[in-house]
Amino acid sequence: MHIGFGVFFLCAGSVGLILWYLKSKSEPAVIPLNPAYRKILQKNCTYYRQLPSARKSAFERKVQRFIMLKRFVPRQLTHVTVEMKVLISAAAVQLTFGLPNVYLRHFRTILVYPDTYYSTISRKYHKGEVNPAWGIIVLSWRNFVEGLANPNDSINLGLHEMAHALRLENMIRNAEHGFLNEKLMSRWEILSLRELSKIRKGENHFFRDYAGADEEEFFAIAVENFFERPVEFQEQMPDLYRVLCQILNQDPLLLYSHRKAS
Repeated sequence: MHIGFGVFFLCAGSVGLILWYLKSKSEPAVIPLNPAYRKILQKNCTYYRQLPSARKSAFERKVQRFIMLKRFVPRQLTHVTVEMKVLISAAAVQLTFGLPNVYLRHFRTILVYPDTYYSTISRKYHKGEVNPAWGIIVLSWRNFVEGLANPNDSINLGLHEMAHALRLENMIRNAEHGFLNEKLMSRWEILSLRELSKIRKGENHFFRDYAGADEEEFFAIAVENFFERPVEFQEQMPDLYRVLCQILNQDPLLLYSHRKAS
């Protein structure tokens, strides 16, 4: 059956409108950052403060969107405060800032406890965890805040748990699947196994001992050091640092240089 060009373009235009409508229904609208969010970031987020002014707006927009995409659920708390939402989201955005389309979408729910909590599954007390089966990230607020208090000690619960979520998100079949470069991840595995072996042998190492637990913990602790001790990380393990820069598509040393210059 022959379709005239006018009818064809009309149909194509209708399909385009339908697709736009469906996208607009599934994606939250981008709205200006709440001014209160900016104050919270400026006061509490070292990474944000170090960003050049031109990049701060992009960071703010991503924080705004992350908050809109997630459900924050209080546990043993009356509610999750605006400060909690902003700073938890900022930890995720810091990690994914070089990956502009990644929002850890599989993990729709973030549970916030006031302090270390008891897990009936592991029968242990936890500071945080990531549950891919339920799409949940769990955080102890006290431990999260302690991680922010000293931005140079390479202990940051927010970055640690978001790093676990990032690795899992990359493997889960969804719209964000496979965003980490496979060749780079293979290179990372080779280098990290070499370092894991050293830790497990009890050799003196730049990372804390818990990094030797398994490859997932090694990655999470590497992320903490990547952002909090980039100068030392690059000096101690330049190859590993360089690959992580490529995987995350950012280099904290550039921020460090920017901070020194300013």
